[in-house]
Amino acid sequence: MITVRDVELRAGARLLLSGVSFTVSPGDRIGLVGRNGAGKTTLLTALAGQTRPAAGTITHTGPVGFLAQDSRAADPALTVTDRILSARGLGTALRELRAAERAMADAARPAALERAMSAYARADAAFQAGGGYAAEAEAARVAAGLGLPERVLAEPVGALSGGQKRRVELARILFGGADATLLLDEPTNHLDADSLAWLRAFLQAHQGGVVVISHDTTLLADVVNRVFHLDATWAAIDLHNTGWHAYTGRREAEERRRTRERASAERKAAALHAQADRMKARSATATMARSMARRADRMLAELEPARRTERTARIRLPEPAPCGRMPLGAISLAKSYGGHRVLDGVDLAVDRGSRLVVLGLNGAGKTTLLRLLAGTERPDAGRVVHGPGLRLGYFAQEHETLDADRTVLENLTAAAPHLDTGEARRVLGAFLFTGDDTGKPAGVLSGGERTRLALAGLVHSGANVLLLDEPTNHLDPASRDEVLAAVGSYPGAIVMVTHDEGALDALRPDRVLLLPDAAEDLWSEDYRDLVTLA
Repeated sequence: MITVRDVELRAGARLLLSGVSFTVSPGDRIGLVGRNGAGKTTLLTALAGQTRPAAGTITHTGPVGFLAQDSRAADPALTVTDRILSARGLGTALRELRAAERAMADAARPAALERAMSAYARADAAFQAGGGYAAEAEAARVAAGLGLPERVLAEPVGALSGGQKRRVELARILFGGADATLLLDEPTNHLDADSLAWLRAFLQAHQGGVVVISHDTTLLADVVNRVFHLDATWAAIDLHNTGWHAYTGRREAEERRRTRERASAERKAAALHAQADRMKARSATATMARSMARRADRMLAELEPARRTERTARIRLPEPAPCGRMPLGAISLAKSYGGHRVLDGVDLAVDRGSRLVVLGLNGAGKTTLLRLLAGTERPDAGRVVHGPGLRLGYFAQEHETLDADRTVLENLTAAAPHLDTGEARRVLGAFLFTGDDTGKPAGVLSGGERTRLALAGLVHSGANVLLLDEPTNHLDPASRDEVLAAVGSYPGAIVMVTHDEGALDALRPDRVLLLPDAAEDLWSEDYRDLVTLA
């Protein structure tokens, strides 16, 4: 259980939340919602104990598992199985068990064999105390439910794709224990349709508490029984002890009620003011006129303050610089990680203004292909061909193009060095970074804020070929709509990896590349079903 008392949270000097109190009890499945930048990730990080609130207290009773948006394995050399088992402290015991087995097999003398057998007995006792082989089988079931194939369980985490690494971290958190409080920040990113269905069923049956940030309304509708809405205007949380559908219905009804009450009060106040204006000219009714005017003012003052409409980022993509007929190509690209061939024999021709969608299951090499095309990794074989006038713009799924230690402003000026400080601040303002926000390190930004900053870096790049790897991840609905509108109107070439059907509709692809087979084809609606499997 987690208990929150009078907590205040800040991002630098900006107040995010004030005077917040609530509890997360076993069986609570809380949806944490609100616009990008409202403080959802900051609150979840504080609940996990990774940051301290500016005021108030957060106390834990029982284990807590935290899936951060940018979660990465602490040691990429660990195998997938060891990483998942580490949630219950079993990874170390299993490695010691394997080491003792090797020592027994290699022992040349009785004394060495005896030491190895003693080490094996200790490791086996620790492993069995944590659940032993039954726990190992349970870890494998969780991994399979999240779409991790059996062949990757023995591979080092560092050899996996970005989507697979994310699934490993989610599997580790879910494996942590039936009584743990799960804090999940966008857990559905990188999951296919089958894995999403499995995750929904898992969370519905989980005995401990759950706090989840997600823009997947299907997940929220199926899982949550409480909704906490972070209101950036009021630096507060609206607590709703209802499921998702009841919450959305109540908010819509409350908004309609506020609108009706304000309109009615404004009509009555206007009528009173008009009557007072007519009466104040005559001395006999001047006193009554002033009383009527004061009554009208009180009527307006007693209304609930109007909620400020939340700003939406004005997202646009760069005006592409002139280029040749085929600005980007690839010949026989191949890439391996840890002895596993991820890409093999990929040929590609990206024509001026063309629109290509890359599809394939997690681990098929989609992100690897974009990294090779962007030049952030080198192929093992083959080559990337730059045509006349090429200007590349790369949006990385894990925001690797951002420097976590640099400020928001410094990241933008690094991406667009021709902008002076004033111009850079105007660009950032359009992407909702104002005032002190521009001085924050990129490492403290939420996933949605990082997405906006990365997109801001593309605006003045003049890129005529955009490589977009899951550009709608982490975005609230309004910001996502802005990104999709920008994608739809961009006249340059786009190579996109996505599992978002809305992004596919905005892209309007003319070709598709299927991985790992490296098969290229003209786009057909017959391929649409593969998008959610990607």
